[in-house]
This record gives sequence, C-alpha cells and structure tokens, in this order.
Amino acid sequence: MPDQSPEAPTLDWRDGVIPVSTQFDDPYFSLNDGLAETRHVFLHGNRLEARLCDGFHIAELGFGTGLNLLAVQILWAAMGRPGVLHFTSFEAFPMEAADIARALAHFPEARAVAGPFLDQWAAGQRVLDLPGLRAEIVTGDARQTLPAWTGAADAWFLDGFSPAKNPELWSDDLMQAVADHTKPHGSFATYTAAGHVRRALQAAGFQVERRPGHGRKRHMTAGWRV
Repeated sequence: MPDQSPEAPTLDWRDGVIPVSTQFDDPYFSLNDGLAETRHVFLHGNRLEARLCDGFHIAELGFGTGLNLLAVQILWAAMGRPGVLHFTSFEAFPMEAADIARALAHFPEARAVAGPFLDQWAAGQRVLDLPGLRAEIVTGDARQTLPAWTGAADAWFLDGFSPAKNPELWSDDLMQAVADHTKPHGSFATYTAAGHVRRALQAAGFQVERRPGHGRKRHMTAGWRV
C-alpha cells in the first residue's frame, strides 16, 4: 500500500527543492550541497572508506530523505568488495515517498541509484533490500525505540535536526543509549559541535573530537567508543 503514514511530516519547500520541516523549522539537508556534507561528516567522519566490510553495521538517528543511506550505497558499490552492509535508522516522522523523490531530485548522483529504495518505501516496506545493503528504518520516538533495540552499530550517524530546535534527539539519555548500542571501538560522527552534545557523548563513554566542518560550518564532532 502507498506510504500514507499519519506521522509523516509537514513540509515547506525552499526554492522548490529543499524540504524544510515546519515542526522543527529546519531543512532536511545542507543548503550548501547536502550530499557533499553527508560525505564529509558521516562517511569521512567515521572513516568508512577504510572500514566498510561485509557485515559492517551503521546506525543513524534521523533518516529524513534517505540521502545518507544512498551515499553509503554509492560508496560501497565503488569499493567493489563482496558482502552486505547493515543500516538501521531511527525516524519519528517518515516522509512520504513522493516527497523523498522530490528532494532527491536535487542530487542526481543519489537519485540515479534510488529506484529500488523508493519503490520499496512507496510500498510501505521499512526493511529494505538494496544492492549490497540491507536497511531497516525503525519508526517512532527514538527515546523509546533505540533503548529497546537489540542491535549494536560499528558506526553512528547522528543526524537529527539542530539541537537548538530538536533537543529531544540530543538528550543525555539518548546519547547514552547511542553509546550502549555501539560496538567496542565503534565510532560516531555528527554535523553539530554544540558543547552540550559533545559533553553528553563524552559522559556516555566516547572519545570526542571537534573537527573542521563542511562548507560554512566551522566545526563538526566525531569520535569513538573507548
């Protein structure tokens, strides 16, 4: 059945192409090339080019348009290695397939590989079988769904809306839940350099570094579980 989730977000479209959540008053991806930011923050930030291998598990807070998932799919295909990656994302307000397709049209490289994802998403599937990758999108409030998750990630993408506008997704308790569901020596990366987020991640057991951000953002944050 088509994806008509009552939890779907309400959107404004900046310049006709960039979806903005009206609830959080925040865009779903960077105005300064969202795909490049995904690669800088999440792929490079977690050193995925050197770490991806069969069975590697990525987890994410904030699925949004699926752009991060597609960036991983593109990277894994380019690496040409055998095996299947695992990707688990936690999303409270899943977008409708038509809106995702409209947003991804802004990124031709990602849209070119998005067909299988969009077809399965439009059919209401939340466990997705993609080339070289198996993804599960867990819908609902991450403050409940993440602590109940039985998995553990090798790398985390912390990609919720801005901490100033979506503080629930950056709380001390949720950062602790991220750490609790991270494998030994697993990593995280996020676009935000907010001090309270860095302190929460440190308190949860991560070694935390502030690194150069993407585009106009001076800093981002990344680290690993100690």
